[in-house]
Amino acid sequence: MNAAAWALVLLAGTSPAPPERRQVPDARPLMLEALQASDGQAHGALDGELARAITHRFEASGPIYIDVTTAHRYAQAGCARLNVVIWQDGVKLPDAPAPQTQRIEFGINYCLDGRPPKSLERRP
Repeated sequence: MNAAAWALVLLAGTSPAPPERRQVPDARPLMLEALQASDGQAHGALDGELARAITHRFEASGPIYIDVTTAHRYAQAGCARLNVVIWQDGVKLPDAPAPQTQRIEFGINYCLDGRPPKSLERRP
């Protein structure tokens, strides 16, 4: 969200609506969706056996969310630098005094064919 949009939200006294989230088995479908989205974003929640195992292991209180945003697009069609954030609320770590939000963030150069771009030349 750009600065002007945030200013409108603050002036209106409301918060932006949470993004629509679809259930996914891993981050890849959201990465592909972000590559194809006009705004370069995709949002989801991890579902399935892996999500249940992680949530159980850490006695977490919330779902595992995945947010993918496009940092920039490359000249090669269907390729971009993506930022991926995976996070979960209420995670109980062994030496932590209380449950907390845990996040993993990473960037990846990715194309619609699942490979990295051949060149890192940015789209003009």
